[in-house]
Amino acid sequence: MNEQSRSDDISAIASLSDPLRRALFDLVSQSATPMGRDEAAETLGVPRGTVAFHLERLARCGLLDTGFQRRTGRTGPGAGRPAKLYRRAVNEIVVSVPDRHYALAGELLISAIEQSDRTGEPAQESLARVSEEHGRALGTSTGSLDAVLQSTGYEPVDDGDGGLLLHNCPFHQLAKSHTETICAANLALLEGVAEGAGERARKVQFAPKDGYCCVRIARTAE
Repeated sequence: MNEQSRSDDISAIASLSDPLRRALFDLVSQSATPMGRDEAAETLGVPRGTVAFHLERLARCGLLDTGFQRRTGRTGPGAGRPAKLYRRAVNEIVVSVPDRHYALAGELLISAIEQSDRTGEPAQESLARVSEEHGRALGTSTGSLDAVLQSTGYEPVDDGDGGLLLHNCPFHQLAKSHTETICAANLALLEGVAEGAGERARKVQFAPKDGYCCVRIARTAE
């Protein structure tokens, strides 16, 4: 998730802090059919103009999708203007502090299972390979190990010796419950990133440390 997407998601979640806006979001979400402004205003007992303002805010934040439809079913001249309708957006918005990427972990795990089933390769080996391949693609596309660390939520900090400590684990909860498996995948992922980015001055190491990711980026010995 890039910084703009993260900022947009936080803004969307923050928009629900308004009680009326949250009530409108829940009302539209629970409706079996798209809902118009008049219907929402009548249901909540709120002026139509107020409802329209808040529905538009929810739509701008990406929480609601919009469309137009003539509710009377009539068409042609004299049928009137189509009503603007709202329904809950199909996309999901997830915000965590610090940044987590469980969807990425899930994608790697499922890909590994599928490949293991297809080829007979042990699941752990398949996960390491899939993770490294994914990391290599990320590193190749950005050309920068640092850029991938930032965008994936590792929160890199200077270790004072030409390397980096990773202040956050994007897979924290999974790593707590399945340490060996997730840490091995994490290491393979970042090794792939470093290779794809053409990193030569630093190397990826497995170096667990309390309060940090299990992987660190160390300066390559001259």
